[in-house]
Amino acid sequence: LLQSADILVYKADYVPVGIDQLPHLELTREVARRFNFLYKPVFPEPEALMTEFPKIPGTDGRKMSKSYNNAIYLSDTKDEVWEKLRTMVTDPKRIKRTDPGDPEICPVFGLHRVYSSQEIIQQVDKGCRTAGIGCIECKKWLNNALKEKLDPVWERRANLATNYSMVKGVIDAGAKRAHEAASTVMEEVREVIGL
Repeated sequence: LLQSADILVYKADYVPVGIDQLPHLELTREVARRFNFLYKPVFPEPEALMTEFPKIPGTDGRKMSKSYNNAIYLSDTKDEVWEKLRTMVTDPKRIKRTDPGDPEICPVFGLHRVYSSQEIIQQVDKGCRTAGIGCIECKKWLNNALKEKLDPVWERRANLATNYSMVKGVIDAGAKRAHEAASTVMEEVREVIGL
């Protein structure tokens, strides 16, 4: 319910969620419907806003999650990212370099789908299935794709890390706006229910 309150207090129309969060969002929609029915239409029923990749594979093959300790973080260094990729699990049936693999069951290929170009994805798919490439080469290609996508993020993060006062100012201003918006909605809620 706390997650529902966080969504509803800002009258969100859309909520960016992963596929595993859909049940929580449906609970939020039910809370909004129930409140609107019992009192007065106040809250929109928020819709899920999902990316093209609603579930990103983690380094162990499960969904990427901080709690599973299988995530690649934006705060990771390039060396840390490579170490995580290098030790990632792959197709369990591909024991030797000469064994053909099945990219559909390999979490490395799942990350290629998110970060690599279509050309690389096709090369990885074919190379894995024919044993034309090994898992380390596949991981190196993924590492290059990740670096290409994340270099601007890492650069921006490094710049922000050296400008504490600006970051604090942005956070404080955002917190103030959020508090004002939530206070307005809560006044409306109290009025509608008679408090």
